[in-house]
Amino acid sequence: MTTIAPIAAAKQAVRSGLPRVGVLLVNLGTPDTADAPGVRVYLKEFLSDARVIEDQGLIWQFVLNGIILRTRPRAKARDYLKIWNTEKNESPLKTITRSQSDKLAAALADRDHVVVDWAMRYGNPSIKSGIDALIAKGCERILTVPLYPQYSAATSATVCDEVFRVLARLRAQPTLRVTPPYYEDEAYIEALATSIETHLASLPFKPELIVASFHGMPKAYVDKGDPYQGQCVATTEALRRRLGMDETKLLLTFQSRFGFDEWLQPYTDKTMERLAKEGVRRIAVVTPGFSADCLETLEEIAQENAEIFKHNGGEQFSAIPCLNDSDPGMDVIQTLVLRELQGWI
Repeated sequence: MTTIAPIAAAKQAVRSGLPRVGVLLVNLGTPDTADAPGVRVYLKEFLSDARVIEDQGLIWQFVLNGIILRTRPRAKARDYLKIWNTEKNESPLKTITRSQSDKLAAALADRDHVVVDWAMRYGNPSIKSGIDALIAKGCERILTVPLYPQYSAATSATVCDEVFRVLARLRAQPTLRVTPPYYEDEAYIEALATSIETHLASLPFKPELIVASFHGMPKAYVDKGDPYQGQCVATTEALRRRLGMDETKLLLTFQSRFGFDEWLQPYTDKTMERLAKEGVRRIAVVTPGFSADCLETLEEIAQENAEIFKHNGGEQFSAIPCLNDSDPGMDVIQTLVLRELQGWI
């Protein structure tokens, strides 16, 4: 006699047979410790990447090993100490990225064949450890999520490079997908605009204008075809439209330049100095290229650039937090992930 299983039981049997899918959130990276040795290890890995410094020749090796790694770690360690999460003994970037992963996992909890983890391109937890952990949990498919709204070879591409290097050593490789940049995605622009409006409403002063500061890049990289600058412009223009501002009220600048080559302009620090000298007294800064607060936002913008602005005559300065693991920020990540998981879940 044939036994017919109830529909609910049949659905559960099909569901339990679904291949496990891994989602790996990846951000740039951080030292393991806020001291010179920890920063030296981090800088060595970061600055030895040919995607970051394209000319890794003998001159650069001398500069890196003979000068930078001898002098810069101590100074940068002092900067990290200013923002360090002393309770967890880690950088805010690590704290926030972990929380983003935990919250995404909770949001996808009803899909019990989806596993969420996180990694750093440089430092720990490494991309290799993240992929190994997902494979150990039975994931046959992996979605890699570079947490950079705007694509550049020095960020998104180097994440892919490392993922491919890890997979190249495997005999049984999982199927791979990578999320695209989301620089003018409607959910991302709306989340940015909402976060700006909410922050401005909480201030005891009204900024005369807002500066949108993106991480910089050598101009030569863009001249060779990197789309990063164009995507930063597209983000800023979309944000202007959403907020009803023009280029005089929402300015685009680039921060964090390094070395002696020309980088994308206008420079954030020079803009702060110029605006203050021109009589601007109240300002707010947003950093749309960062998905989580880190050294570049919490120390370079909120402290260094605030000091530059005030030293030159500015009076009130506010750094707008990144989207981080806020509800709007998590909506962006979840929207992106669910879109790219179509057909897998």
